[in-house]
Amino acid sequence: MEKLIIRGGRTLKGTATVSGSKNASLPILAAALLTDELCVLDGVPALRDVTTMIRILRNLGVKVTQEGSRVTVDPAGYAGIEAPYRLVSTMRASFCVLGPLLAKKRQAKVSLPGGCVIGPRPVDLHLKGLKALGASLKIEGGYVLASSRELRGNTIYLGGAFGSSVLGTANVLMAACLSKGRTLIENAACEPELVDLANVLLKMGAKIQGHGTPVISVEGVRRLNGFTHRVIPDRIEAGTFLIAAAVNGCELRVNGARPEHLGAVIDKLREVGVEVSAKDGSMLIRPKRRLRPVDVTTLPYPGFPTDMQAQMMALMSQTPGISVITEKIYPDRFMHVAELGRMGARIKLEGATAIVQGLPRLMGAPVMASDLRASAALVLASLAAKGTSEVSRIYHLDRGYDRIDEKLTRLGAEIRREKAE
Repeated sequence: MEKLIIRGGRTLKGTATVSGSKNASLPILAAALLTDELCVLDGVPALRDVTTMIRILRNLGVKVTQEGSRVTVDPAGYAGIEAPYRLVSTMRASFCVLGPLLAKKRQAKVSLPGGCVIGPRPVDLHLKGLKALGASLKIEGGYVLASSRELRGNTIYLGGAFGSSVLGTANVLMAACLSKGRTLIENAACEPELVDLANVLLKMGAKIQGHGTPVISVEGVRRLNGFTHRVIPDRIEAGTFLIAAAVNGCELRVNGARPEHLGAVIDKLREVGVEVSAKDGSMLIRPKRRLRPVDVTTLPYPGFPTDMQAQMMALMSQTPGISVITEKIYPDRFMHVAELGRMGARIKLEGATAIVQGLPRLMGAPVMASDLRASAALVLASLAAKGTSEVSRIYHLDRGYDRIDEKLTRLGAEIRREKAE
């Protein structure tokens, strides 16, 4: 394992370039299982999760080549139907091969997923949706066993206790494309990553309407074609750079970000006291001298994203005043609180709400990442803290951020990667 050694207090400046979206790339790669034709995806980030998805596709018998940020998938004649525990257990998004396998091969054996430890994230909505399409499902030995002679369109409500499910919507959407008849997905996820997947499916010949809204209509087709597509920029990476500028009190330019995907984040940063302007595919961030505390509640898109909650907490912990952060997507997603506390942060948890008493500055300390976004929050806190911090278990960071330590170093941060003892 590796760790990051970060010396805080260095001024950042320059331009950061956002990589392609992890959360869009993974289901799009899974969508290649729906066709026999060549699929080409450009702009794919260099991430551990992408490597895992490629290994799953190859395990199914799919030919995959990767040249830089281009991934070429040749699914012709693949025969595998099993996504094994050793791969799926490391990454939750790999569960989205279930829908395509069921639709194309009429059977699938997919391990129940793993990923970050951020609280319960059941797959009940995935299974509910696929069962409504006519799938026979059972869970045995930690695997979902699915089969169907013919999938048929249906009206499916995908509402859960904490809102819609992005991966659940993706799984049902992909399966519906090769189902017989019309499918209505109600309370569908509206996230840009789901819209990007739908746009790829349209290129493949699917008949989809309403993507980006809570009701998606799908008219099933007999077969789907290959595609060539460039994945959207990663809005969470972009938002992380915006907060990096705010927490360091410096001006930064972020290239490749789409401000229309970051409305809630930009709105909160402006409320904090950060000037954000966008022009010609670039965003310029100028924090004011004195920032203000804010209240934040995570919600399904277009609300404030749960994947930005930890980073926002890192900023609020170093913004004097009282901020309140409420997590309505994953109520247990506060593993980073204790680690920020090691740096001196004053944070009190009351159920799914964190009350943050901001300080002028945190102190460097050895900390441990518990999940992907927590690792980003600890890096951001360390950049502005006094002294040196050690962030361990950064394999979480490498799952979702494309060489972020190198990008921050080019901006002036003092970061080095070392082997952990």
